[in-house]
Amino acid sequence: MASGRTRRGVRVTMMFAVLTATVAAVAVGVWRPWIPAPIESPVLASEEVVTVAPTPLALPENPRVLVFGDSWTYGSAASTPTLGYAYVLAEQLGGETIVDGVRGSGYLQPGLDGAAFGERIDALDPTLDPDLVIIQGSINDRDHGAEGYREAVTAAWDALTVKYPDAAIVVLGPAPHILPVESGTLRIDEDLAALAGARGWWYISPVQAEWITAFNYRDVIDIDPGNRHPSTGGHRYLAEKVAAALADIEAAPVTEAGEITAE
Repeated sequence: MASGRTRRGVRVTMMFAVLTATVAAVAVGVWRPWIPAPIESPVLASEEVVTVAPTPLALPENPRVLVFGDSWTYGSAASTPTLGYAYVLAEQLGGETIVDGVRGSGYLQPGLDGAAFGERIDALDPTLDPDLVIIQGSINDRDHGAEGYREAVTAAWDALTVKYPDAAIVVLGPAPHILPVESGTLRIDEDLAALAGARGWWYISPVQAEWITAFNYRDVIDIDPGNRHPSTGGHRYLAEKVAAALADIEAAPVTEAGEITAE
């Protein structure tokens, strides 16, 4: 586990933010990447997709953020891993990031030099005391299929809330390493959005927000053989996108946390 630090004098606006109804957002023509999109498969064993309005997010001036994920979080394909998005994010937020990225890892898929997400969460230091946990990814589960996936995610997230009960948790969905976006990546994005919405957790979807498109693909992704990960510049771009999404969450209209909506 590594740490990225900065003490830049940037004040993060401390505003309570929660999710307003998706229908209202669509009505005014505004879409946010942290709003779960409607999906066909329900979260619960019913005919409804249930979404719980998230708890307001308010980061302190110099937040301590645990960024947990796969090779993108590790910093793969950056000129040095410490130029990866998770490290650069510390600069963007004016705080500290504690980076825990394992190449090849996912909720079902063990990593190249570490276990799958659930086992890795069990091994996290309980004394870290982060203000925010960002759990990222992962496209590494895209070939496993749907069977057992939501159960693995649920178990991992349960363990994370027990480990850091006072931390805010934001889920950062998978981003495409190739285009067009693979069907397995789309399924993962939909599943994570639904599961996060059911818990009242904020969800950021690089897929739905089209962070990586044909227009900017070669600027963001290192296409050299064996890479297919963000370049150094691509990692900085992703850090800026994540920071902007968090700012959007903080600035969202205030409503009652825990409110349940059904579609």
